[in-house]
Amino acid sequence: MTKFHFDIGAMNRREFMGRTAAVGLVAATAGTLIGTSAYAQTPKTGGHLKLGLKGGASTDSLDPASYSGAVLFVMGRCWGDTLVESDPKTGGALPALAESWQPSADAKQWTFKIRKEVKFHNGAPMTVADVIATLKRHADAASKSGALGLLGSIQTIEEKAGDLFITLKEGNADMPLILSDYHLVIQPNGGMDNPLEAVGTGPYKLTNFQAGVRTTFEKNKEDWRSDRGFVDSVEIIVMNDNTARVAALSSGQVHYINSVDPKTVALLKRAPTVEILRTSGKGFYSFLMHCDTAPFDNNDLRMSLKYAIDRQAILDKVVGGYGTLGNDYPVNENYSLAPEGIEQRAYDPDKAAFHYKKSGFDGALVLRTSDAAFPGAVDAAVLFQESAKKAGIKIDVKREPEDGYWTNVWNVQPFSATYWGGRPTQDLRYSTSYLSSADWNDTRFKRPDFDKLLFQARSELDEAKRKALYAQMAVMVRDEGGLILPVFNDYLNASTKAVNGYIHDIGNDTSNGYVASRVWLDS
Repeated sequence: MTKFHFDIGAMNRREFMGRTAAVGLVAATAGTLIGTSAYAQTPKTGGHLKLGLKGGASTDSLDPASYSGAVLFVMGRCWGDTLVESDPKTGGALPALAESWQPSADAKQWTFKIRKEVKFHNGAPMTVADVIATLKRHADAASKSGALGLLGSIQTIEEKAGDLFITLKEGNADMPLILSDYHLVIQPNGGMDNPLEAVGTGPYKLTNFQAGVRTTFEKNKEDWRSDRGFVDSVEIIVMNDNTARVAALSSGQVHYINSVDPKTVALLKRAPTVEILRTSGKGFYSFLMHCDTAPFDNNDLRMSLKYAIDRQAILDKVVGGYGTLGNDYPVNENYSLAPEGIEQRAYDPDKAAFHYKKSGFDGALVLRTSDAAFPGAVDAAVLFQESAKKAGIKIDVKREPEDGYWTNVWNVQPFSATYWGGRPTQDLRYSTSYLSSADWNDTRFKRPDFDKLLFQARSELDEAKRKALYAQMAVMVRDEGGLILPVFNDYLNASTKAVNGYIHDIGNDTSNGYVASRVWLDS
């Protein structure tokens, strides 16, 4: 995965009338994309870009509905586009295949103007019908789409006067950013005919796909945008082994690597040809417990484990200080309307022992982990094991194979290491993995009272009230959920100095997946 559970920042929220005015501004500047003017230098064209990426597996599929790893995340950005993108610095919504949008007064109806004269890689024109089919496919429970939980509030999707018209069950000012989710790649007939075809409107055309091995692309010479896709071809090589990625970058075999282990940063910094790329974001390293599976269905046991983890040790020893402490809810200060004043949970063996005894459980807990989860996940699990031992809690660490970890362990086993990269807004963060009906509810946190707060916050247009609701939700997840979140990590990647144009994007790792689209080669 990195379940690319992606994080894009947050829309600028204001009181409703102010927000409506802002939407008018979006409509007036609908053609504005990131643009080449965002670059400090004039981009160069040509060359073959090679990326060595962690996060691929032999079980990977080309269907964007199933995308759940870093490799597929970047691949999808190569060949496809979404209706909306997010601003790398602010997280606000930017036009993409939708050139503008307008809400009704209560934000329940949204009209999106879809770009004309955009062609798919197969030469067919992209139409509103393709957009509708795409959204309907991902909204269908049978698709098992990673975006399913985000689309649950949609009542109807239709075409009106040549525009996309979406009606929601309740108002949602974040609707444009929902459509920036990386699963929602617009495909011919929505992918209904062949979701594995990987035909889209993106800057590169797929030329070869070997799941868990490598994928290649060639430049889309009829790309509808001129501010991206600067190289002639892209090659993504799956390199799940940390040592192999560092060696490949240092020797010049690849131009860019993701998921740099903090332990190797000092070594890489000594290489004259290498540049470290550090980006603050909303991603986090964590451990999950299934709230509906014994013995984790006991909240005292869950609380004992939350007090039994030494967060500072993991931040210092595993993350190398490249991050901030977590507090067992999936939101940090990078989100708009983030909660304030919630007491930071600290390592407390005595409290851990108290809750553990109260739970009535007496035995070993099997914690499944792998460095596929996040850099240093095995080391983090061992540190957790050691700190829990001081509270009388026995954890058996089971190291799982990296290949297939996101298919066979994550969201399957009741106690495991995991990683999330965040979402554009708090609503999307919680809707993706805490809403009772969400397909990616990996802690099995299913609470009607939480769902009610989520829906209330979604349609609440008063900023102060919405923030208060989000604070209630955070406390509920922190004190009753199955998430153990020791640290929010900075994104650590690296490139050779031949790579230029890299954009640090708070949206998510690897320049929010757009690394291949945005960079160019000097030589």
